[in-house]
Formats: sequence, structure tokens, C-alpha cells
Amino acid sequence: MQASAPVPTGTAASSRSTSFGRWLHGVYFRSSAAHDFIHRRLRPAGATLGILLVLAACLAIGHSRSSIYQLFSLSLAMIVISLPWTLLRRASLEALREVPRHATAGMPVRIAVRVRNLGARRLGRAWISESPPDPRPDLAEFTMLREPGEEERNRFDRTFAYFRWQWLMLRKRGFTGGLSPEEIQLKPGGKARVFLEITPLRRGVIRLHDLRVLLPDPLGLFQKCVPVKAPAATLMVLPRRYPLPLLELPGSAAFKVSGESNTNAIGTSGEFVGLRDYRPGDPLRQIHWKSWARTGRPIVKELEDTFYPRYGLVLDTLSTQHSDVSFEECVSVAASFAAELDTNQSLVDLMFIENEAHIATAGRGVERAEKLLEVLAGVTPVRSGDHKALARLVLRHSDDLSSCVVILNGWDDSRAELLRSLSRGGVVCVPFIIGHCPRPADAPGHWLESGHVGRDLLRLPSKI
Repeated sequence: MQASAPVPTGTAASSRSTSFGRWLHGVYFRSSAAHDFIHRRLRPAGATLGILLVLAACLAIGHSRSSIYQLFSLSLAMIVISLPWTLLRRASLEALREVPRHATAGMPVRIAVRVRNLGARRLGRAWISESPPDPRPDLAEFTMLREPGEEERNRFDRTFAYFRWQWLMLRKRGFTGGLSPEEIQLKPGGKARVFLEITPLRRGVIRLHDLRVLLPDPLGLFQKCVPVKAPAATLMVLPRRYPLPLLELPGSAAFKVSGESNTNAIGTSGEFVGLRDYRPGDPLRQIHWKSWARTGRPIVKELEDTFYPRYGLVLDTLSTQHSDVSFEECVSVAASFAAELDTNQSLVDLMFIENEAHIATAGRGVERAEKLLEVLAGVTPVRSGDHKALARLVLRHSDDLSSCVVILNGWDDSRAELLRSLSRGGVVCVPFIIGHCPRPADAPGHWLESGHVGRDLLRLPSKI
């Protein structure tokens, strides 16, 4: 029988590292669940009393002072009274959330909850609480992503990656807050309207499905968490936005005839010039029905040719970094431009690559700017590839564009080639590059330092 070939040292080390990472993820995953279970039910006063009980028990060993035993007995008696009282509390509620259409990351938002008591007893000294979805990262996120600045930590912290786990938990946490400020008092069958304030921490869609009523004991040491019967709801969280100075984008306005085609349609706001006979291809909405009835032949209204600019908003979604901080800043910059561009007098085409080419248009006669923000709320980074597909997408629509705002996640040869391809295709580009200092000597356009993007945007000149 042939002896098996020895496993290469690198492969064995990689296998051990993978196994250790899987074991470490499992430990953190289960311990976080236990911590959340205890944190929900143990109030701050109960935690303080528990520490005092343990401290008194330790001090009582080898000492005969009666004050220590009195402290221990008092603490234990309070816990013995409070814990059964908490477990015996009951509540049966149904509720309906009234969620706003949009929220913005980092900005507080109020949610109204209509509550009804289904129980046969009066409910008092109770609070309504909404908890965020489970923020624990999966194994792939834990092993692939890195906490910003993790390379500067000591070897022990890098090996056990506890701070990375905490960073990922905070990064995936949907929102903070969610506790009703006032207690509710409900008679059997009674109804109430309760307001919760939450602060979304990240963009995207947050699913609200963990509404509970908190029932504390009279001493305020423990509380029981009883689920409330309520249909799940979703909250669309738009990206953070930075304030922008008054900017003038380059490029002349593209020639448009009002209402001529779907691609360039920006409404029928052109000034009325006169009437003429119908020609094949004229839109039906421009037919002048009274003149048709009077003359017996189709007559259309002739509108003055109008000029409206059409801007491209190009987002670089390629992110090969261990941390997506710069990518999130790119999305926020794109959202800032989408919100600030005057869509009443222009069209904006948002273009990016995510598995395939995507383009979303907003502006006069098409969609509101909120449409672009909703699209940006769901954008995810691409982990591999180049920028050739993005260049082809922009060049395919180059004839319609006055100019392009190109938001780049860093600077390298691939992104330099993207700008060269667009320039050769006749596209007027305004690059915004988000990266870390120092700025590369060959980086064109406007450099935005990661971590200080808002500061650098306010320093932009009026003509970019």
C-alpha cells in the first residue's frame, strides 16, 4: 500500500487557521446569544445587586462581622422576592406598527404602535420595546472582514479577534433605541397609541419583527419580556448624506424636445408655439382634440424646443478591502449628489455594476430623487472584477449625457483606465476619489480623505 503524500506545510497551517476561526466564531456566536438573553431580562439595578451579593459572599469567608452577613441576607432576600414576582407576571397584547415610508441612517425616526390588551386583567407598569434583528455576523463575514485598524492591535487581539466581532456586531446592528418613554396602562380590551424612537445605524431595509412588552418587578431588578402579536413591518433606511456647497457641474445641456421619447422624456413643459397637422410619431398627448373635431383631420400642439441637462452619477461598487468603510462613504457621496441635484430642471442617471449593469433615472417627468436614494439604500459591494463593464455602461449612454460625476472607491490602474476610456469616448467626467492620505500624484479630480469626507466636500469650489 502506498504511503499518502505529506500535506504541504502551508495547506496544513491554512486548515488549522480555518478550523480555529470556525471554533472562535461558534464561541462568540453562542456567547452573544446568552448575553442578549440576560441583558433583556436583567435591569441595571439587578446587575448591581448581583455584584453586591457576590462581593458580600466573598467577604463573608473568614470574617465574622454581622454587617457583611446582613448585606448578604438583604441582597439575597430582594432577589428571592423579585425573581418569582417577575416570572408570575402575565400579559397578552396585539399591536400594529405605523412605520414611515423612509428614514435616514443616523437620524432619529418615530414609529407609532397601536396596542390592544387581550388579557382579562388590567395591565400596568409595562413598557413597549422594539429590538433590532439579530446582528451576529456569519462565518464568512467574520473570517473575511477586518476591523479598521486591526493590524495595529497586538498579536493576542488579532488572533482571538474579539474586537473584530464587536465591530461586526455594531456594523450589522440595525438601530438603537426602541423603548417607549412612558409606561402603558391598559384596562381589559383597552387600546393605546405608543410612540417609539429609533435611530437607524445603517442603510438598507430593516425588518421589524421583535416587538415585546417589558414587565418589571416592583423593585426594578428583573423584567419579563413577553412577545406582542404584531405583523412584521419593514423600514427603508436611506444612506447618510453630506451637506454640499452650491456646485456648478460642467458640460452643456443636451438638446431635448419635450415629450419626444421615453429615454429623454422630461414632460410637456415647453412653451406653446402653435398648431400643425399630425405627423407619424407625434405623441398622442399633444393632439389638440378641439381642432381635430373642427377641421376633421388630426391636429397637434407644437411646443417650443427645450434644453435640459442630463447628468450621469457613476458609482464604483468594487471593494476589495477587508473593511467597507470607504465603500459606504462612496454610497453616501452618491446619495448626497442624488439629493442635491436639481431634478426639477434636469435628469440624473445613476449607473453602477452589481452582478449586472444597473441604471436608474430620476428627474423632470420621470421619477423623484427619492427613487435614486432607494436604489442606493440596497447597493452591495462587488468583491472581484474590474471596471470594464462599468465603462461600457456609461459609454452606451454617453450621447445623452451632459457630464458625469464619477465616484471612485480608491485609486489604482483599473480605475485610471476607467477614466481614460470615458474620456476617449467624449464623456465629460468629474471624478471624486475616496481614499486614504497621501494622495497619489496621478490621481485626477477631487480627493476626499476617508474619515473626513464631509469636511472635504464643503471645501469644493463652486465650479467643479
